[in-house]
Amino acid sequence: MLAVLTLLLTCVFSFPANNAYAAEDDELGLSAEAAILIDAETGQILYEKNADKLLGVASMSKMMTEYLVLEAIDKGKISWDQKVTIDEYVHKLSAAPGLSNIGLTQGETYTVKELYEAMAIFSGNAATVALAQLVGGTEKNFVKLMNEKANELGLKDYNFVNSSGLNNSSLLGEYPAGNEDDENLMSARATAKLSYQLLKDYPEVLDYAKVPRLKFRDGRTYDNFNWMLPGLIYEYEGVDGLKTGSTEFAGACFTATAEKNGQRYISVVMKTDSKNSRFTETKKVLDYAFNNFTTEEILAKGYQDKSQKTVGVSKGKEDSVAIKTNKAVELVVKNGEEENVKTKLVINKDKLDEDGNLVAPVKKGDKIGYLTVETDNNYGTITGDSKGVRVDVVAAETVEKANWFVLSMRAVGGFFGDMWGSITGAVKGLF
Repeated sequence: MLAVLTLLLTCVFSFPANNAYAAEDDELGLSAEAAILIDAETGQILYEKNADKLLGVASMSKMMTEYLVLEAIDKGKISWDQKVTIDEYVHKLSAAPGLSNIGLTQGETYTVKELYEAMAIFSGNAATVALAQLVGGTEKNFVKLMNEKANELGLKDYNFVNSSGLNNSSLLGEYPAGNEDDENLMSARATAKLSYQLLKDYPEVLDYAKVPRLKFRDGRTYDNFNWMLPGLIYEYEGVDGLKTGSTEFAGACFTATAEKNGQRYISVVMKTDSKNSRFTETKKVLDYAFNNFTTEEILAKGYQDKSQKTVGVSKGKEDSVAIKTNKAVELVVKNGEEENVKTKLVINKDKLDEDGNLVAPVKKGDKIGYLTVETDNNYGTITGDSKGVRVDVVAAETVEKANWFVLSMRAVGGFFGDMWGSITGAVKGLF
């Protein structure tokens, strides 16, 4: 018997496969070295271009710093109103020419919230380092935490050498890791996965990312570098995050997120040729998303696979149990391709005995396996599951364990049944 029961079920629709929007064709014609588009709810990848190419990420790497700061707040290690005293290095970095910064006075205290706003809204590099020192003790140790968290989140293509995303040569000789000219590196896929996890785990990140202008304690107003926010140069309906970045090495980059009518997407463009083009290219990606895709319910809650609606049960009052999905399955699909889906059922082998049966008792709602649902595109999901969106398959009812008398009678009946089968087989063999 097969260790894992799998059924590949192709829905009975006659629509042909359509990979017209495959990344290698780059139908969007983007002037970006790499790009990716994902659905923020399911993690489905809807478009990609050179998504695994390792590139400079510049200040988009501050999303990892944001993640670690928000995690530290969530775990009670630091608080929003906690005071942070500015040291000489952070003060000098905040005054360094040519860098994105809000001036921070040596010896003065700022709250975590003030520093976070400076980082998230105006991409303040010195404020970022101050937060890194607070969470990690030193920026060097914080960079270690960044790389460890990237691994924990399942990112594959990355290397962090500082908390801000600057080139190490801009850090006044105080770079925490790597060589003097190193920068943080990520692929578009890794950047999208980081932003996906950031929104999932700490949605409050948008409370700061969506602020178009920051009024700081120095009396000045600082515009958000995300110029697609309301009231800024490239305003785009629904955009409320996330992070821009630019260095000579990385070019101009942007991780955007936008929501309209309950549908949220995340896009990443990397190494465009100007600060303006990162927004014009992002507009192309977001237009493509909102004009070509919708979320549809593909399978209702309680769906039963047509080829296997039950699983056998041994030692139970019933000899089988119905199985069904425990929730509805929604997918983001391209317009006109709503019915181009495939399903695949997998029964958990650890739940089965040597005869391929569940063993009683079985409780209603017990997870039996899972069903994957995928569309015709081959991109998979940002979580790394190339087999599509997954939903649990559970027992539809309870099957109690039979008592000892019933089990004994079944054993006796089975014995005589097997013996009678052997006798009749032998008799037939004589004729």
